[in-house]
Amino acid sequence: MADGYRGIVGAYPYALRASRSLVFKCWVLASALATLLIGGFVVLGIVFLIGQTAGIGGGSLTLSRAFYVVVGLFVVAPVVAPTLLVARRHRRGVAERQEEAAAGASVTYDRLLALSGFTFLLLLYLGLVATVPPAQQQPVSGVWAPLVRYLYSLPQPAGLVPPAVGAVLVYLAHRVGK
Repeated sequence: MADGYRGIVGAYPYALRASRSLVFKCWVLASALATLLIGGFVVLGIVFLIGQTAGIGGGSLTLSRAFYVVVGLFVVAPVVAPTLLVARRHRRGVAERQEEAAAGASVTYDRLLALSGFTFLLLLYLGLVATVPPAQQQPVSGVWAPLVRYLYSLPQPAGLVPPAVGAVLVYLAHRVGK
């Protein structure tokens, strides 16, 4: 692989170099940071869960530990998908897209995926706010107070909806941009 593209880790620098979109280049950096943070939270969550349940045998606890990993993958996948899709598109299209019109279409595709990725992160944050347990909710004031109060008032399972919508938006951005 002479182009430097070696799986998921190599896709990040490759996409950063290959894209002409400044918005997408910002997304590559933001998604790398977000992926590291989410991965860190998942690992810490698993360590905490194992620490809390160390004296208890397997069974359903093993399932809950695996559930942390699955949830982590469902959260990380839409974060890394735009970068991987753009890297793949640039890698496959280097020889095929030498025309200037195709380069303009590529910038539009890159920008669209970056914006969908940023939207996913925003919706993920809103979903997290909606899942804050009532005992840990803080009083809020300011411009965003009505939105935060509304999110607090939702039942906790409703917090799954915004990230799911964000993941669908990433997929639709890819399909529309093709």
